[in-house]
Amino acid sequence: MFRQPHSVREVYICLQHAGSLKNTMCNEQIQPSSLEITVACILQVSFENVVVPLAELDALQFPLVQACVLPRMVSPSEDVRKASADAEKRLDSHFVLCRQREDVYRVIKEFAEKGERIGPEATRFLECLVKEFERNGVKLSQSKRKEMEKLKSHIDELNLRYLQNLSDFTKFLLLSEDELAGMPFEFLKDLEKADGKVKVPLTSYHVTPILEHCKVGSTRKQIAVAYGQKSGKDNLGILENLVQLRHKFARLLGYANYADFAVEPRMPKKSRKVLEFLEEMSEQLDDVANRELSVLKDLKMKEEGDAQFGMEDLLYYIKRAEELKVDIDIGEIKKYFPVSLVISGMLKMFQDLFALRFDEIKDAEVWHDTVRVFSVWDASSSDLLGYFFLDVFAREGKYAHTCVVTLQNGCLCSNGTRKVPAAVLLSQCPKEFDGNSALLRFPEVVRLFHEFSHVVHHISNRASFSRFSSLRLEGDFAEIPSLLLENWCYESISLKMMSGFHQDITKSITSDACQSLKRRRDLFAGLKMKQEILLCLVDQIIHSSENVDIDALIKELHPKVMLGIPLLEGTSPASCFPRITIGYDAVCYSYIWSEVFAADLFVSKFKDDLLNQHAGLRFRNKILAPGGSRDSLDIISDYLGREPSLQPFIQSKTRNSL
Repeated sequence: MFRQPHSVREVYICLQHAGSLKNTMCNEQIQPSSLEITVACILQVSFENVVVPLAELDALQFPLVQACVLPRMVSPSEDVRKASADAEKRLDSHFVLCRQREDVYRVIKEFAEKGERIGPEATRFLECLVKEFERNGVKLSQSKRKEMEKLKSHIDELNLRYLQNLSDFTKFLLLSEDELAGMPFEFLKDLEKADGKVKVPLTSYHVTPILEHCKVGSTRKQIAVAYGQKSGKDNLGILENLVQLRHKFARLLGYANYADFAVEPRMPKKSRKVLEFLEEMSEQLDDVANRELSVLKDLKMKEEGDAQFGMEDLLYYIKRAEELKVDIDIGEIKKYFPVSLVISGMLKMFQDLFALRFDEIKDAEVWHDTVRVFSVWDASSSDLLGYFFLDVFAREGKYAHTCVVTLQNGCLCSNGTRKVPAAVLLSQCPKEFDGNSALLRFPEVVRLFHEFSHVVHHISNRASFSRFSSLRLEGDFAEIPSLLLENWCYESISLKMMSGFHQDITKSITSDACQSLKRRRDLFAGLKMKQEILLCLVDQIIHSSENVDIDALIKELHPKVMLGIPLLEGTSPASCFPRITIGYDAVCYSYIWSEVFAADLFVSKFKDDLLNQHAGLRFRNKILAPGGSRDSLDIISDYLGREPSLQPFIQSKTRNSL
């Protein structure tokens, strides 16, 4: 008699046997007893023995995996960091194989095709499993899978060559100090001297300050052209090959083009929607960007006479306009942001806004004595919601960027208990010196605030499945809450909670300074966004069309998007744009998309009452709590009571830009 399988492994074996029998049926006569076994195997596939075990496996293994990979980023021991990095590579290889398990896919697919009613979140989980396997080629024949693997290997190789060309680029320009007029002494003193001139390496670290500060227009142009030609023909050729290989990869999996493959799991779903979004954004920004450009052209006329305005002039005259229009000393502002005060104020603000309570756990075992641990509670019900670690101070060997690492996802277990989420906020804040709290630059304050917003998003998650954790969402949606909450860093009521003069913390930042910081952020936002849109359009078009001449495309698009400003002769932005090769290929649009949606949420729900706990709690329950358990666009639309709009973003930039 057939016994119902109790383990996932047994189900896999059962369906594998059933599948082999069905294949045999095509060529041979099967005895009735064999057919009965086949049918029995399929009928035994159920929610309890397929979906539940896979969900529990995900919930169980995720924190174990994270415990292996976190030490690479935080451990004081070099040996431990190396062991962790090696473990991460092995785990990555293992999970690649897991996502290509045809036997597992057939079990899941058999259950999905039964059409059993299992509830909306479980249905979404099942759909995600099926789609993940199919996007990894499990439906392909063996020969097609080998072809796919060769394509992936070739793509990875070209990605590395593109990046290597950029990192190996060592050219420099020899310039006299007269040619570098306007550059700060601190910049010049660190440059090597040769033949009475200074060596200027063509790195962003050196090029950006020159484009911002150098008064000599011919120098700015020389630098901009040389930098824009960085790895030019080599990388352009590599990118053209990459695009063709990506199209072949996508078509193997049944997609019309690579952009449709890349965008499918994200909010727009189709590349066509992304192109429509970018084109509409560009058009809507034309008026404000034209006004901004007129201001910059007037400044250039006064300073340099009747000369054509070029791309090399943008950063310099934006900087000049900021000095004229915004009365703020960034060096002085820094004195109002001691690290300890920023953190305590940030924690208080999130507690007040989202009806949370953070309790520090003093005796927790941690990987370094500067790490702090907090439990998170619902302020009204006193339910435990999760934990977070603050590892924010710089030390040798630690990961260099501010980010959030998930330790455990929140989820509902089959026995009715709930696994609570946990996360780590990593940063490289300076340490205290001689008893004085170190100071943060304002962009560092914003970055810390942004990343802690991800922590709160993660802790607030109430989805039933570990897979739908807030930090495993598609990039378009994952960034929206944090970009929304960045607005609090530019408003007096919240900035005053996080600030205090380093010699007298009772004196918070002034309201005028807060307004200046906000004005500085919004100045020339139209032109800045136009530059981003140009690159995003190039990325989307080449990945959604066949045989595009990238050079010709950029030459055509540049003056249209950039309001007539010509492309610098001999340059190609696509040759030195690493996002287009690895990590953001065909999805460079994502940050603009998230920023636009975040602006709509802020203007519609928070702008007039930043610390309204009722609004904050509703946001926590409606936007943060679902995680990935529902379609992201549905979550936002239900919260707004309508589909999201571009207009709040456009209006805010139109109103605040000049």
